Amino acid sequence: KMDDDDDIPQLSSHTLAALQEFYLEQQQREGMKNSQGFNQYSIGSIEEDWQLSQFWYSDETASCLANEAVVAAGKGGRIACVSAPSVYQKLKEQDGKDFSICILEYDRRFSVYGEEFVFYDYNHPLNLPENLLPHSFDIVIADPPYLSEECLQKTAETIKYLTKGKILLCTGAIMEEQAAKHLGVKMCKFIPKHSRNLANEFRCYVNYASGLD
Repeated sequence: KMDDDDDIPQLSSHTLAALQEFYLEQQQREGMKNSQGFNQYSIGSIEEDWQLSQFWYSDETASCLANEAVVAAGKGGRIACVSAPSVYQKLKEQDGKDFSICILEYDRRFSVYGEEFVFYDYNHPLNLPENLLPHSFDIVIADPPYLSEECLQKTAETIKYLTKGKILLCTGAIMEEQAAKHLGVKMCKFIPKHSRNLANEFRCYVNYASGLD
């Protein structure tokens, strides 16, 4: 009789340790959710999905960018988050404040946010619902999912369609020239951090006098 274990792929001890750590973190998060009277809009309520090239910002970065957006949008302002769900979730935590938000996102899990959610695929940058009027947002925050000029260029079409003028872009430091070329944005001093360290250095770019310098 053949040994039953033969056809089970063996994970390396390193992978196993990483998995255990991951599950432990998840359990701790679940525990936290339950103990805190779980806030459905908190960062952990929808976990990042690496398959969708999602990388959440650290809590501090998401808060900082959300606060910048609120100030830039002004009283009663409209804010669009394009592929920047962790900033959107931070803005939701400030619910009831004097601004409105829209999230354009490929990940349909965000449809839980109802009418604020717009399914968005950067390959079809202007395939947007009719109620998203051109130049109807005081600021657009965008974080293109891939570090490629094609992705930036297509996302830029969406940004330019939506914004009245102000743009806050987060992307790799290597995209500086393309960001200037396609959106006329300049790098700020503020350095966004992610909840898991990324290999690529990330930066913020704006085209207005922001509080990020």
